[in-house]
Amino acid sequence: MIWSKTAFIGFGFPMDYLALLVFIFPAYVANAVPVLFAGKTPIDLGESLDDGHRFFGKGKTVRGFLAGVVAGTASGAAIAYAQPGFLPALSLWEKTALAFLLGVGAMLGDLAGSFVKRRLRVPSGGKIRFLDQMPFLLVALLLSVLAFPELATEIGLTGLGFLVVVTLVLHRTVNWVAHAAGLKKVPW
Repeated sequence: MIWSKTAFIGFGFPMDYLALLVFIFPAYVANAVPVLFAGKTPIDLGESLDDGHRFFGKGKTVRGFLAGVVAGTASGAAIAYAQPGFLPALSLWEKTALAFLLGVGAMLGDLAGSFVKRRLRVPSGGKIRFLDQMPFLLVALLLSVLAFPELATEIGLTGLGFLVVVTLVLHRTVNWVAHAAGLKKVPW
C-alpha cells in the first residue's frame, strides 16, 4: 500500500479522497502556474505544421512550461517533507520524483490538448470542453502509474472518477477567478 489511510485523520473528509487530492496537488499547481509566468518564447518557436496551424500556439511558452514543472515539483516536495506519513511506502526522494512526474505530465498533457485543438483549427484561447481540462490530469496520472505501477490499484476507478469530477470543477473555478483577476483573457 502506497498511502496510509490514517495519515489524514481529523480533517473531516473521507481519507481516501483527501489523500487523492494531496497526491494530485502537484499536477494542479503545475497546470495553474504558467499563467503567472508567461514568457515570450513559444515552445513551438512559432513553427507550423503543413496544415498552416501552429504546433501549440503562442500561449504555450518555454518559461511557462518550466515554471509549471518547477512549481509542481516543489509543491510535492513540500508536502512530502511536511507530511512524512503521506505515501509511507515511498522515500522522500521517490515522493519528489513522483511530484516531478506529476508536474511534467500536467505540462505535457496541456501541450497535447493544445496540439489537438490546433489540428481541429481551434485558435489559441478557444474552448473545447474536456480537451481543456482532462489531458493535463490524464497524462500526469499516466506518467505516475508508469513509474509507480501500484498507484493504479491505489487510485482505482472510483478514485479516477473522483479526480475527473474534481478537476472539472476546480479547473472551471480557478480559470474564472484568474480571468476576473485579469490574469487570463478568457474564463476557461
